[in-house]
Amino acid sequence: MSDQKNNQEPQMPFGAALFCMLFLLGSMVASMLWLDIPIHIDLLLSIGVTLLVAYLCNGHQWKPLSDAIDYGGKICIQPTIIMMTIGCVVASWIACGTVPMIIYWGLKLINPSVFLLTSCLITAIVAIPIGSSWSAAGTIGVALMGIGMGLGVNPAMTAGAVVSGAYLGDKMSPMSDTTNLAPAVAEADLFDHIKSMMYTTGPAFVVTLIVYGLLGLQYDASSVDSEMVTMMTAAIQENFHMNILLLLPAVVVIVMAVCKCPSIPTLMVSTLVAVVLAMLVQGQSLSGILNILDSGFSIDTALPEFNRLVNRGGLQSMLWTAALGILGMLYGSIMEKTGLLEALLSKMDPLVKSTGGLVTAVVLTCTLLLMATASQTLAIVVGGRMYIGEFKKKNLLPQTLSRTLEDSGTIISPLVPWSLCGAYMAGTLGVSTMSYLPFAMFCWLCPVLAIVYGFTGKFFWKTGEKSSQKVYQLSTLMEAS
Repeated sequence: MSDQKNNQEPQMPFGAALFCMLFLLGSMVASMLWLDIPIHIDLLLSIGVTLLVAYLCNGHQWKPLSDAIDYGGKICIQPTIIMMTIGCVVASWIACGTVPMIIYWGLKLINPSVFLLTSCLITAIVAIPIGSSWSAAGTIGVALMGIGMGLGVNPAMTAGAVVSGAYLGDKMSPMSDTTNLAPAVAEADLFDHIKSMMYTTGPAFVVTLIVYGLLGLQYDASSVDSEMVTMMTAAIQENFHMNILLLLPAVVVIVMAVCKCPSIPTLMVSTLVAVVLAMLVQGQSLSGILNILDSGFSIDTALPEFNRLVNRGGLQSMLWTAALGILGMLYGSIMEKTGLLEALLSKMDPLVKSTGGLVTAVVLTCTLLLMATASQTLAIVVGGRMYIGEFKKKNLLPQTLSRTLEDSGTIISPLVPWSLCGAYMAGTLGVSTMSYLPFAMFCWLCPVLAIVYGFTGKFFWKTGEKSSQKVYQLSTLMEAS
């Protein structure tokens, strides 16, 4: 059977596969340095080139290429719906007051005597309900940088703590686009993915907090200027009615996640609860809240930092990411289904034979993609589709791949100076990427732990070793072999 399959589907040459990958990387670099064109166009051009190469190499047959496009379209549908739903969730949580109230009480936890540790914790507390490292760093992070300067704390240390907390929240939040994208690419369940990440995230975050606690002992925090924090909490109280019921949308997500409900119904129910609370507690009209779900929450106060904190969300805000995810998925599926990825990976057999080598390959590939494309999304999508076949062959659970993608494609992104995330963090916090890199300990501890676990075999489960909502279907692979 395998011989018949080989006759029907000619093996792609390594040179063709390498050319397709280099074209993608080269176009991204050229766009970033010289052309200044949207990343979506680079990816669309790369899809066109890859289709042409595959067409010329497969005996000029269009049907396999059409099937590959159809396959990519099918796997795009659910993650796209999730992304759009998340936009509505974020907008509704802000409009009803859930996010502002969580932020309010988070700010109240600031302890000047352990400033670095508290900065990391507060940023994480803010980032988890928001699901955005950028929003957390651009709002609370800016305020914390000002407080740190008043304390005389090294700005690079403060920036490192802020970045660590922001990406802990971004990584673990079900609201985050990358937290949803990684399991979608790896064909894993969202909540299985989040639980799996605890094995790398938990120890890395604990070590990070301990180090920040020790570093913070050298500073006297008695003279901290908390004016910005006071202004932020006052703005929240002025513009939102506080009520314990505002925690219900978050409770819904937690309860339904514990009950192992699918992610889309969970997010939709949470949104519905938030919509009702927005009308009952905050006095939003039905038409007003529905427009917020589409366009995002918007408010104009005298405090720009507060405006940047809450003016976000909405279905429309997710279209850019959704479009990029769709194109990335299409590119990956074409590479995968046409055999181009197999040809590319054929030269990496010595590296991917062991679980440790495979994990290392994923981390290195995502890092290189980040450096070449400056995009988290592309690193996760392309890196995930490149190696999903190897994870399937090793009978590993899908959440082991999705976790590794987050431990590299998400977490390493703020450490690359010219990446979108690295440039944003440096510009927003006023500290160069290379300066805060040594102190953003959480961001480089996670990939290190992932590689260590890979070589030791810890927390990399095969099918049947751990309860999982989704497992890889091996029948096709077994038949092919």
